[in-house]
Amino acid sequence: MATQEFYIRSATENEARGPFSLEQLVSLAENAQIDPTTLYYDAAAEQWAELASSAELMALAFPEKKKLRLGTKEIKSVNVQAESAPPISVGDMLAAAEGLTTDTKGRQSLAIDQGRAAKIGLWSGLLTLLVSAAALAAPSVDRIFALDLVGLLSQQPLALLGVLDLFLALMLSLGSINFYPFVRFRAVFGLGMVGFILFVHGHTLPLAALVAGSAGLYFCTICISYLGVGLAALAGLGGMAGLAWFVLNHPA
Repeated sequence: MATQEFYIRSATENEARGPFSLEQLVSLAENAQIDPTTLYYDAAAEQWAELASSAELMALAFPEKKKLRLGTKEIKSVNVQAESAPPISVGDMLAAAEGLTTDTKGRQSLAIDQGRAAKIGLWSGLLTLLVSAAALAAPSVDRIFALDLVGLLSQQPLALLGVLDLFLALMLSLGSINFYPFVRFRAVFGLGMVGFILFVHGHTLPLAALVAGSAGLYFCTICISYLGVGLAALAGLGGMAGLAWFVLNHPA
């Protein structure tokens, strides 16, 4: 039948159309140009017959369309509070935000953790500055209280750096983080100035302590994670403590 040619006409027509191949016949059916009542010439029976009389032609030109059925399925709503659940209060919402409820325990807000880490960094930087001030200013306490600026500048200029450390520590004790850029500058400047003096005199271990202390002081002002702040605090306090021990036990 694939190579068979078909002549077709409607029941009211006297003239036939065609010949059409089977593919063309199917295309006519798809475009609604023929229907099952359309007549075709059956060469085997030598007569006109309706397309509906040929099961094979009907299967090809007018295939049965399967009906789609939508199954019924229960849809459960989400984020709907059960009727038996107690009402949520403002206190419950605040506790959940802070990770203090049973469901949110151990999931504290990242912002809260970062704030606490920054607080630790603030106090670690403050203590590092105090230890640095002790290392640099303690040997010149008499001149500092006497306000002997000429003697300090000419003989003990590092004492002025120690005074600056005291001032910055005071500002940090007041919670003034606006002075963080000055603290960072102090860490870099002190490393360059004091480090040069220690390097010229061949003091390797105090120089290493100064590098650790200065790096720790710098990172105490920028780290907002517990690990970062912890390492910065250890380096800052440990390094400046080592420098203070050297200065106090090896007076110039």
